[in-house]
Amino acid sequence: MKVSCANFDRTGDIMIIPVFKDFDKAPNNTTVGLGRGPSIAVKAAAASDSISGKVGESLSVWTKGCTVIFIGVGEKGKLTHKVARDTGAKCLASLSKDLGNNIVIRFTSGWSTENMTAFAEGMMLRDYQFDKYQKKDEENNHDGWTLECQAHDRHLEVLSESIEKASLVTTGVHLSRDLANEPANRLYPEEFGRRALEWAEGKDNVEVEVWDYARLQKEGMHAVIAVGKGSIRKPCMVFFRLNPNVQSDEQVPCIVGKGITFDTGGISIKPSQGMWDMKYDMHGSATVFGLFQALWATGYEGRVDGITCMAENMPSAEAYRPGDVIDSYSGKTIEIFSTDAEGRNVLSDGLWKAAELNPSYIIDLATLTGACVVALGQEASGLWSNDDKLRESIRQAGNSVDELAWPMPLLPAFEKEMTSSKFADVRNGGKGRYGGANTAAAFLKQFIQDREDENGDKSEIPWAHLDIAGTAWNVDTNACVAHGGTGVHVRTLHHLITQG
Repeated sequence: MKVSCANFDRTGDIMIIPVFKDFDKAPNNTTVGLGRGPSIAVKAAAASDSISGKVGESLSVWTKGCTVIFIGVGEKGKLTHKVARDTGAKCLASLSKDLGNNIVIRFTSGWSTENMTAFAEGMMLRDYQFDKYQKKDEENNHDGWTLECQAHDRHLEVLSESIEKASLVTTGVHLSRDLANEPANRLYPEEFGRRALEWAEGKDNVEVEVWDYARLQKEGMHAVIAVGKGSIRKPCMVFFRLNPNVQSDEQVPCIVGKGITFDTGGISIKPSQGMWDMKYDMHGSATVFGLFQALWATGYEGRVDGITCMAENMPSAEAYRPGDVIDSYSGKTIEIFSTDAEGRNVLSDGLWKAAELNPSYIIDLATLTGACVVALGQEASGLWSNDDKLRESIRQAGNSVDELAWPMPLLPAFEKEMTSSKFADVRNGGKGRYGGANTAAAFLKQFIQDREDENGDKSEIPWAHLDIAGTAWNVDTNACVAHGGTGVHVRTLHHLITQG
C-alpha cells in the first residue's frame, strides 16, 4: 500500500469519512472536490438517521467517480488508538476492489495525530495476503491500494512523519507474517538463514551471520543440535546485527527467537489434528527477523543484536528421545521428559549465547506452550521477567500498540520444580500438568547468566520471556489480520527499542 498525506483536495475512487457518535450533519470539508449533485446527496445522507456514528456503523453513498463511505468511530471523548486502528482495519476489509484502487481518508475536526495514524495503520496492517502459491486470475487482478490521508494543514507535517513511520514498521510486520505463513517444505532452517543473508545484501549497517550444522557442532550448541538432528533439514542459528560498528562499549538489546520451522513433537509425537499449524512454531524467529526489518526501515541508529535458533523437530532413527540427557552450550545438562518441549531446549543455547554479547537486556519470543493459551486465550501474550522495570516497559510498549503482554508469575517453586531432575541439572518438563507456561519460563531462567557490576556485585542480566503461542496465528479477534501469522510484537519491540 502506497501511503501519503495531503490537505482536503482530491476525492479518490473511495472516500472514507470517519464520524463521531451523534453527529447530525456532514463534517466540515466532507464534500470538497465533489460536484454539486454528489455534494447534495452526501450531505443529505449524513443528516439522515441511517448512521449515528456508533463504532462499526457505516453508510455508503455512490456518486459518479467516487464512493463516499461514512464510518462510525464512537464518542469523540472516548476514541482510543485501539478503536481507531481496529475501525481502520475493518473498513479496509469491507471495501470492494471493484470500486477502484485509490482510497482517501478525510479526518475532519476532533482528531489527534495519534488516532489519525492508528486509523491509517489499521488499514496498512490489514492490507496483507499470502497468496504466492495460488494461481492468479488476471481478470480479477488488483494493482494494490493507494491511501491518501487528508487533514487540516496544521496537522500535515507531523501526520506525514507519523504515518510514514507506521508504514515502514508495517513492512516488518508483513515480513514476519510472510515467514510465518510459509509452509515447512518451503521454509526450513537453512532456507531461513539464506533469506536472512539475502535480506542483508546491500544494507551497509546490517550484518547477518549463519551458523550451519558444522559450526553448531564446533561451538557446542548441543541443545539446538539435539532438537534438529532427527530431520534431514539440519538446524542452524542466525545472528542479526544492526549498526554493528556503533556503541561498541555499550550494552544494547538482544532479541532471541524460537525457530522450529515444523514441530511434529518428535518421538513424543503430536496428534494429527491441528498439526498442520505447526509451521507457525517458528514465529518467534519470524518476529525477530521482522523487527530488524522495521528497525532498519525506520533508520534506527542504535546497535541491536538478534539470535534465531532454527530447527525442525522430526521423529527418526536419529532423533533424540524421552529420557535422554543432553548437553547444552551453557555446560548444563538437560533431562528430556518430552521431545515435544523442544522450544525451550533450543532457546537454552540462544539465551546463554546472548549473554556473551553484553546485552542491556535479553528478550526471547516463543510459541512455547499450550498452557499459555489456556491461561490467556488469544487476547494477550504471556510475559515473564526477572526484572520489574523491563517487565513494565514491555507491558507499556505492548499497550501502546495494542499488542498486549500480560505479566505472569515466575515463582521460586517453579524454578525448584525445573531443577529437580535426578539425572541432570535441569529437566525440560514439569512434574504435572499445572502451571505449564510458568514452569517453561522457569526452565528458560536457568540459562540467564549473572554478571558483575562496577562494584563487583553479581546479578542476573535483565531478561523477559514472551510466550506468543496464543497470539502468533489465526487470531479471530485481531481485526488487523485476516488469516495466518500475525507478526505479533514486531511493533511492541520496535516501540520499546526506539522510544524506551
